Amino acid sequence: MHRIVVSSIAVDVVRKNIKNLHLAVYPPNGRVRVAVPFRMNDDAVRLAIISKLAWIKRHQTKFAGQERQSAREFVTGESHYFQGRRYRLNVVDHSGAPKVIINSNTAIDLLVREGSDKLKRQRVLTEWYRRKLKEQIPELIDKWQPVLNVSVDDWGVKQMKTKWGTCNIKVHRIWLNLELVKKPVHCLEYIIVHEMLHLLERNHNDRFKLLMDKFMPQWRSYREELNRAPLAHDAWGY
Repeated sequence: MHRIVVSSIAVDVVRKNIKNLHLAVYPPNGRVRVAVPFRMNDDAVRLAIISKLAWIKRHQTKFAGQERQSAREFVTGESHYFQGRRYRLNVVDHSGAPKVIINSNTAIDLLVREGSDKLKRQRVLTEWYRRKLKEQIPELIDKWQPVLNVSVDDWGVKQMKTKWGTCNIKVHRIWLNLELVKKPVHCLEYIIVHEMLHLLERNHNDRFKLLMDKFMPQWRSYREELNRAPLAHDAWGY
């Protein structure tokens, strides 16, 4: 990968064994990345980018104006999200093992030892998020494997700055962004289906969109919902 600048916009260029150019603008900061065939030189890439400048700037403007949380301090009174719902965090002194409890539909109780610092509180909540997301995923994969007629051999959860999920086609493994635990369950399901469909079609081409339309006709509304949801601070999470 290398970087070129087109009309003051930095563009990361990746050359791959593909037939067509694929352009993307990533949240949260509007980073521009283009994947191009090996045969395509930088002059041709620049011309292609110039033809898409209006599209790029629209997306960058949308991300710039999107609601963002300030960096979390993990103190009582902060807002934290779980499965699409906003909760008020209560930090509670606790002599036993740290734990997290959903308290009604409005609060998350974070039970930690008295004097626990920000890093410790962050770690406890993040690990709870990870466990909760991992509890959701197997059922959704099992639901969609027979529908799509594909097999997911492995999956995992990790923090990702620019993608909701990825798919390793060779080994049939999908990775899901830990941030998805904060989004509605149907948004998580949409990303799982999206990544599983890459086992049928590698690229985001017309065939891929037709498959999404066939199996999940409302996928565009789910995508828009993810794009409208409040972003975490610039590091996309904790």
